Amino acid sequence: MKPNFRFILNTSIGIFALFLYCEYIIYFLVLKDCTWPELNSTNIDSTIQTNNEEAVRAMVLADTHLLGSRHGHWFDKLRREWQMYRAFQTAVSLHKPDVVFVLGDLTDEGLYCSSAEFDYYVRRFYSLFTVPENVKLYVVVGNHDIGFHYGISPYLNERFVQAFNAPAVQLITIRGNHFVLVNSMALEADGCFLCRSAELQLAKIEKILKCTKGNYGGKCDFRSNLNLYSKPILMQHFPLYRETDMECDDYDAAPLPIKKDRFREKWDCLSRDATNQLLNQLHPRLAISGHVHHGCTKKLPVGDGLEITVPSFSWRNKENPTYSLFVFTPNNYAVSKCAVSKCAMPRESTVITLYIMGGACLLLWFTYCAFTRPRRRIRKFL
Repeated sequence: MKPNFRFILNTSIGIFALFLYCEYIIYFLVLKDCTWPELNSTNIDSTIQTNNEEAVRAMVLADTHLLGSRHGHWFDKLRREWQMYRAFQTAVSLHKPDVVFVLGDLTDEGLYCSSAEFDYYVRRFYSLFTVPENVKLYVVVGNHDIGFHYGISPYLNERFVQAFNAPAVQLITIRGNHFVLVNSMALEADGCFLCRSAELQLAKIEKILKCTKGNYGGKCDFRSNLNLYSKPILMQHFPLYRETDMECDDYDAAPLPIKKDRFREKWDCLSRDATNQLLNQLHPRLAISGHVHHGCTKKLPVGDGLEITVPSFSWRNKENPTYSLFVFTPNNYAVSKCAVSKCAMPRESTVITLYIMGGACLLLWFTYCAFTRPRRRIRKFL
């Protein structure tokens, strides 16, 4: 009985160790090398005053696509959500960000799910992406959450706004850094209930920024001015207008031939007119987006800033999902794209390979024990 018990115990320990490594430890081993980028003094904007406050550390991810009842198999849902939960919680515990931004497509079927299922979506999202009390979490809406422009109803929009506290346009200021969060589907300029409200809010933010800077041509209400002017950071789901991804050379960029696919305005990216409107109104130093599930870093078409597109955070949409770490001060910023060997999240293929190799080793050990134990017993009786 003792050899049998020892065999079962060792087998159980081996299986548990393999599972523990592939589903928990690997995230710490991979993400521990991801560090916050350092601010470069050569990038300082000397025209912007500083407040000498501590820099803001922001973690940005996009396109979590929590699966629904129509297209999500239960095991697929379990596997992907566990991956995102472990990756996110490990990243937050290691990096300790001040703020987290999720740039749209939180859900996969939010645009046509029932109220009960949407409530379940909300509970799952806040369960998977829970943050400590001292960390702020902000989200912007994506097309999978409420639909593309012409499919959005006041009900779908209001449902998302109320659940995630995510209006079409909002201005968030953290230690002198101004983040403008925008609903990409509200930039059609056709006078609809959503677009008209977004236009008014953007005009209001434009006025606030200009009044704070001191170059607004009209009358300013100084009670609504910001304490300190700095160029804003634009955050939304859709990328700004671009023809293709051919100029994207990031490690996590789209592979060929997807790179050559032409972008459709208002579907794959903002329209050219909406892009020019945003850039001319806000003059951002940085634009951050998601939607296309692949990474990209390129110069803004207007001004000297950058646009960074963040890939999908889910294994279901990208074999090598990534996130980004940013450090902001009012007159400077730095970004660390969590990719390459520096900060890559675990690949699904790596985890599967580890399971196969670990399972093969356990099988060899089972075979060894099965053949050697009978021989030992025979020798004992001889």
